[in-house]
Amino acid sequence: MPSYILALDQGTTSSRAILFDRSGAPVAVAQYEFPQYFPQPGWVEHDPDEIWESQMKAAREVIRESGITAHDIAGIGITNQRETTLLWDRKTGRPVCNAIVWQCRRTAAICDRLRAEGYEEMIRTRTGLVIDAYFSGTKIQWMLDNIPGIRTRAEKGDLAFGTVDSWLVYRLTGGRLHVTDPSNASRTLLYNITEHRWDRQIFETFHIPEALLPDVVPSSGVIGETDVSLFGTSIPIAGIAGDQQAALFGQGCFAPGEVKNTYGTGCFLLMHTGDRPVASSGGLLSTVAWGINGHIEYALEGSIFVAGAAIQWLRDQLGLIEQAADSEALALSVEDSGGMYLVPAFVGLGAPYWDMYARGLMIGLTRGTTRAHIVRAALESIAYQTRDVVETMTKDTQIPINSLRVDGGTAANEFLMQFQADILQVPVDRPAVAESTARGAAFLAGLGVGFWQSRDDLPVNQDIHRYTPHMAESMRDQLYDGWQEAVRRSRGWEREVNKVKN
Repeated sequence: MPSYILALDQGTTSSRAILFDRSGAPVAVAQYEFPQYFPQPGWVEHDPDEIWESQMKAAREVIRESGITAHDIAGIGITNQRETTLLWDRKTGRPVCNAIVWQCRRTAAICDRLRAEGYEEMIRTRTGLVIDAYFSGTKIQWMLDNIPGIRTRAEKGDLAFGTVDSWLVYRLTGGRLHVTDPSNASRTLLYNITEHRWDRQIFETFHIPEALLPDVVPSSGVIGETDVSLFGTSIPIAGIAGDQQAALFGQGCFAPGEVKNTYGTGCFLLMHTGDRPVASSGGLLSTVAWGINGHIEYALEGSIFVAGAAIQWLRDQLGLIEQAADSEALALSVEDSGGMYLVPAFVGLGAPYWDMYARGLMIGLTRGTTRAHIVRAALESIAYQTRDVVETMTKDTQIPINSLRVDGGTAANEFLMQFQADILQVPVDRPAVAESTARGAAFLAGLGVGFWQSRDDLPVNQDIHRYTPHMAESMRDQLYDGWQEAVRRSRGWEREVNKVKN
């Protein structure tokens, strides 16, 4: 009998494969980074073939290094960077262009026009989302309008749109399946989250042919099998969820009011809201958490665009650290950030601001500012942005957050986790198994093939490390007030600069 579940965790900067056993423990891990492309300021692209190749390389390495065969794998679960948008030829499987990444701001003008034309309330009501360049819908429209010849091909049904999960399933099945799940569909700006279907009025508003769209299948359950040529035998594909919803599932947040925050390239805080979407008055998103056995569950989400990416920026663009792990020791080498703040609005600000024209800012610099202060300020910015979202979330739901479950690569930073607890004044709980996103995909796939029989059988919330707040309230409020002023000064910068230029 197969003893493992294989999770494919396709992220913004790397592709990982993790093999989980029946106890929910990761048995083997492989990870490969792939290139990021920045053709213009504010634009971010990926090569779809590099995504696929890095993901397959990781999957094959995990199988090889663990000493098992594909016959030992009960099922595959897929979790993915969301909103990133791909178009490919249905017959050849070749991408028509690079993928437009969720961080990309190139469709800001399209979003401005849609709001000016009065579509914001209609789209918010139907999709739970705000009109923003973050989501897939305007990215598809941009491709159709700016890449010669592809609109005609799309209208003929020759092309397929997909988020990264769709692309992986298409390639894994040898082009037999063009599907997505409700959690990913709900991030496109095209999916009606209360009627559980693609919304014709919206994709007609965006001038997007219906023939592009994938079928929507459950988040848990066998949807198909891998092509035999890939692993030597076919393996059931039995779980799909966008990365943040997968992390919510992997953290065992199955009851309304339970909250997790994932510290990755971006930072994403989700609260389970049960079997109904909760509308936000403060800039948060109502989204599908997952769809299982015909039942849809929902979450309220705050999306922060730049979290761990700020540490990458310190490393790769500024050269202030050699590796991301260096940030912790540097932050602890100074008592505070020296009165400076770093607002990492490199691609605008997400929740709760949704300012596409905000840009990064460092303020409070003096002759005494060192690289340690800058690094500390970058880490602190992640915690401040999280507090922005938490405060909005508690106002929207009237549910106090008693603890915050955390995961993601940057959650390994001890300084950040303690500062997060201090600035929120709530305990922060980090599980020993930090791979919540991949684990959630594995759990969904495992339930889909009967590897685990029910949610009660899932091995969640084991070996929690708790960070308890100890900062004085006066200090916490003083620091946060300074953050809010720094954010205010960063907002609308790109728009103001363009006014000066013109």
